[in-house]
Order: sequence, then structure tokens, then C-alpha cells
Amino acid sequence: MNTTPPPQAQPVRPTRATKRVLLASPRGWCAGVDRAVAAVEKALELYGPPIYVRHEIVHNKYVVQTLERNGAIFVEQTQEVPEGSIVVFSAHGVAPIVHAQAAERKLATIDATCPLVTKVHKEAIRYANEDYDILLIGHEGHEEVIGTSGEAPDHITLVDGPADAANVEVRDESKVVWLSQTTLSVDETMETVDALKTRFPNLLSPPSDDICYATQNRQIAVKKLAEAAQLVIVVGSRNSSNSQRMVEAALAAGADTAYLVDFADEIDEAWLQGVTTVGLTSGASVPDVLVDSVLTWLAERGYTDVETVKTADESIAFSLPKELRRNLRTQPVDDL
Repeated sequence: MNTTPPPQAQPVRPTRATKRVLLASPRGWCAGVDRAVAAVEKALELYGPPIYVRHEIVHNKYVVQTLERNGAIFVEQTQEVPEGSIVVFSAHGVAPIVHAQAAERKLATIDATCPLVTKVHKEAIRYANEDYDILLIGHEGHEEVIGTSGEAPDHITLVDGPADAANVEVRDESKVVWLSQTTLSVDETMETVDALKTRFPNLLSPPSDDICYATQNRQIAVKKLAEAAQLVIVVGSRNSSNSQRMVEAALAAGADTAYLVDFADEIDEAWLQGVTTVGLTSGASVPDVLVDSVLTWLAERGYTDVETVKTADESIAFSLPKELRRNLRTQPVDDL
């Protein structure tokens, strides 16, 4: 009888590394973007083209191009809208002077400002009425910052990052509050807050976070991807603040490389050299059709194993702007 033990089985080694995609959840459109885009679509449906939109309704090239094909006309200034026309204000919000300009031109306005941006506007008005100096953390020239600053220009000072905190001057160090743009990097914002608190120990914080839930959730998700992915692809436009911040967050969290693309055909195949795991996500103003096209592009190059990485549930929804809800009850457009 042969008592020699059988040889140990050797593990099967793949001939090549498995190529996979880690797909972030949540990603893409947030409630504020969904509401803003739906507002333009509903206005086109109710009244027909042209519908004018002041600034890009959201910062996404594909969305803007699609709405343009359907009859939306995007303008930079209210004065570009013909008198008596319909104009939609973008999700980023506008200053009070813009509402006044629209009234002068007898424009029917539909305000698609994200409710979370409106919240920051109301905070600015409240603290200005209480005679606080308001330190607004944000990026100079961004539409949201311009709109918020316009609510209380004599009380608001822009602080563009931690280094800018050293330049801030206030009237009374006991009456200072900080607010922020809703689409910033959470980490950098808190660095800026810490720098401001070093200078102004009595600095007051807003009642709740100004950085929106979707921005925070997408940054958390992309950081999770970066723990395992050598390459992270963020689908989004270059003028999208929240998309840009996601690239930065991925790199800070350990991804070897991270890139921002509008469309799949912008991906450089050289980025895939030596990469077995790709992380894929998208900014808060990006429809999922663009992510699907990137998945198809990657599958054609062998990345067929797709695993969803879920870090949060999102169930928030916002109703259409009140002007459209009134019109859905058959109110004439002239009464907007």
C-alpha cells in the first residue's frame, strides 16, 4: 500500500492580471442639478423655444449642448435676453441686481438656483443684517461666489484657500462668520477655516455645512476608489468645481494618477499602461450616459469586470421652481 502523501496542489496563476473597474456610488447628477435641468426642459415643453438661460444651467458641456439643440439659448448677461422673453437663472444662483435687471427688461424669470445655494444666500443676508463680517470661502470668479457675494457686498470678503486667510481684515474680531461655496473640497475648506480661526478665535461657523451633501458624498466615494485603483477617471467638465475637486481628492487619497474627462474619447490609452484597476466616477452635474460610454470604452480594452463601490445612499429630491409649478396649474407665462 502506497502511503506517500499526494503532492500539494499548486495555485493556478492567471496568465495576465484581471482588469477591473471600481464604479463609485453615489456619482453623477445630484438633486439640484436634476431640478435645474428639468426646469429648462419643462420650460421648453410648456412655452417652446427659445428659452434663454443666464450662464450655463450646470457646468457640463454635454448637458448644455443637448439643451441648445432643443432650443435653449445660453447668455452671459441679462441684457442679452430680448425684452419680454423667458429667462432661467442657473443652479449656481444670481445676485439681487440680476433680478432687478430682469424686471427692468420685463423678463419672465424662472429661478433654478439649487436650494442648497439659496440656503447660503439666506445665511449671508441674515449675518449681514446682524452686522457681521462674512468670510466667504470660495473660488474667485465662480458664478456661485458672485451670486452669494451680491447679497451683501459690503459685508462679504472672499477667502480663496488657506493661504488667503493671512490677507483678511475685519472690522470687529468678535463678529466674524465664515460661509462657503457649496462645491469645494471638504478638506481644503476645513484647512481654510482652521487658518481663519488661528487669526480670529471667535470665528462663528454657519448653522450647518455649506458644502452640499452631494459634493461631500462624491469626494468620500472617490477617496474610497483611490485606495485600490491605480488610475481614477472622473467624468466631468473642466469648469465644474466639484468635478475638479474630485480629481484632487483622488490624488490626495493615494491614486497614482487621476484625470478629468468630458467624454470617453478624451481618455488616452497610455493612461492604462500597467493599470489593472481603474476607478470611475463622475461629478454632480454629469448624466450617467457619459459614465456608461466610458464603461463601454474600458470594456473594449479588457476592463470587463465592474464592481460597484457604494459609500452612501442618496434619496434627496427637490421640486421644480415655484414659477413652473404655478404654470403647471395653467397660470399664463405673462404672470410669472
